[in-house]
Amino acid sequence: MKIKLLFIGKEDADELQVAISSYSKKINYYNVFEQLAIPYLKNSKSLSFDEQKKREGELIMKKIEPKDFVVLLDEKGGELGSVQFANLLQQQLNSGVKSLVFVIGGAYGFSQEVYARGNYKLSLSKMTFPHIVTRLIFAEQLYRAFTILKNEPYHHK
Repeated sequence: MKIKLLFIGKEDADELQVAISSYSKKINYYNVFEQLAIPYLKNSKSLSFDEQKKREGELIMKKIEPKDFVVLLDEKGGELGSVQFANLLQQQLNSGVKSLVFVIGGAYGFSQEVYARGNYKLSLSKMTFPHIVTRLIFAEQLYRAFTILKNEPYHHK
């Protein structure tokens, strides 16, 4: 199974990107993992929030295949502990899904089309984070989930 992280934004060249890259390399030890940036919309200040979500949604939908299992990282989603997240990951690994796609939307959330396509909504926190921090938290939790599944000593109960 391939795991993808789609996000609206850009690859940032700062200290957090170094940490994200480090976790990505560790994740690839267990499973194929790729991140794909969908560039910010140009001239978005002239768009309404709904129009911006719609256009970003169209770009997101172009990157999702019909058979993908899509998890929207969304503040309205359910919250899971690390072990529960690892169990969700194991369920998908066991299900035969070829591609598990996690999506971080734009600043105003997802379009209705993307919400309708999502198979699951997951909240990383009730707090709001910048996209790069969300990517770092997600990468760390994905790495942690694999170490939990492999009974490695990274996660402490």
